[in-house]
Amino acid sequence: MSGSSNVPENKISKFPVVNDGKTWYTLIIFSENLAGVLNQITNVFTRRQLNIESLNVSPSGFKGLHRYTVTCRSDFETMKKVVKQIEKKIDVVLARFYTEDHVYVMEQALYKIETSKLIADHDISKAIRKHEAKIVEVNATYSIVSIEGLPSDIVELRHILRDHGCMLQFVSSGIVAVTKSSHEELNSFLKVRKLQKEAITED
Repeated sequence: MSGSSNVPENKISKFPVVNDGKTWYTLIIFSENLAGVLNQITNVFTRRQLNIESLNVSPSGFKGLHRYTVTCRSDFETMKKVVKQIEKKIDVVLARFYTEDHVYVMEQALYKIETSKLIADHDISKAIRKHEAKIVEVNATYSIVSIEGLPSDIVELRHILRDHGCMLQFVSSGIVAVTKSSHEELNSFLKVRKLQKEAITED
């Protein structure tokens, strides 16, 4: 992949390098586990003509709350407006956005490749080992390669396998992320909300 003026030579980017002047942002959103919330969130991006590069939805560590991890490319001011709009949704509890320096990100992917080309072309197996991927299934027709790592590594291996003409299928899990902050903002928010509810009940 080509370099970018936005990424110093001695810094390894967690995300694929794209020379468009935009920044990768990771949004972490917590909401009540109710139908229709995902549609409300994605509509905010649609109205601003922002492309969602990755989306992962899963239960959070808190009962009744779901967690949405969204990655997209944009600018700081636009992201501020997007998060503000998302937080206005009645079922959304908390929404924040981060640059790659403030989150630890991970992604999983599977590549289905032709076994005959894997055997014939040693550069394919070298690329798989270089990216610390694993061949988890092999038969006469196809082989399945599994990888867990940075999004940039997963994209790079996909490009290599595609260029060698051996890739039959590709699928990724979507990026998951946790913040690097020592302060857990959601915990504090939920404690305050609990106290407010208790105060209302007492009144």
